[in-house]
Amino acid sequence: MLRGRFAPTPSGPLHFGSLVAALASYLAARSQGGEWLLRIEDVDPPRVMPGVSAAILRTLAAHGFEWDGEVLYQSRRGEAYASAVARLAAAGRVYACNCSRKGITDLARAGVDGLVYPGTCRGREGPGALRFLVDAPRVVFHDALLGRVACDVQAECGDFVLQRADGVYSYQLAVVVDDALQGITQVVRGADLLTSTPRQIVLQRALAYPTPAYTHLPLALDARGLKLGKQTLAAPLQDANPLPALRLAGRFLGLPQIGAVAGASHWLAAAIRLWPEAATPPLRGSKVA
Repeated sequence: MLRGRFAPTPSGPLHFGSLVAALASYLAARSQGGEWLLRIEDVDPPRVMPGVSAAILRTLAAHGFEWDGEVLYQSRRGEAYASAVARLAAAGRVYACNCSRKGITDLARAGVDGLVYPGTCRGREGPGALRFLVDAPRVVFHDALLGRVACDVQAECGDFVLQRADGVYSYQLAVVVDDALQGITQVVRGADLLTSTPRQIVLQRALAYPTPAYTHLPLALDARGLKLGKQTLAAPLQDANPLPALRLAGRFLGLPQIGAVAGASHWLAAAIRLWPEAATPPLRGSKVA
């Protein structure tokens, strides 16, 4: 069965950009008779704001979203992440890194979304952050909107962190382990996460996990051309009046205007019937090349 998901980080309330990602993933799954799961990505304690996880659930419910099964919280998944790291270590794909931030900056080169770690600590054991040793050839996958995407992960991303020195597991590891656990077959998310996808694919291959189909959406921008988000103080969604934001998100995704409806749930039901044929372009699943 097709299975999609929405996985917000509780570092602030949901905003219009969050709604676009939630709506696209929801319609892509429901229009094909699939399931839609909800995951709270609270793996990094310093980024989590008290009470926001519960607020996210309330906002999604107020906007008519219905998820399948129980909500998965990454903060409760440490044992599964530790098991995955142990498997990778047994395969010789993990090493300890004690480079300082300044040391990495001095040694690294520019990559697709930041600095590429040059592998200075390869072969090292002991305390420190745990890095994944990348030895993969070019990763090539097909994005439902962007088409063919290729990345030389070693040259463009480098060996990346699986677990920080303070014990916190990385986003890349947690996402890969949880997508596999939840049986996710379709990932619909913002284009700001496109550069994470090759890293996640090499981890999936190293752990013998299946690779979902990917769709990376255009980003919603503010008047200054900046991505809507917590850092740019994007306005939170209004639980008491969800229809205006839903209509605007539907228009952003290419849906035709939906007439008068009784509420958010009825609007979503109409949007499901229109999707994906009416969307421009249609957001359909795809397979890794």
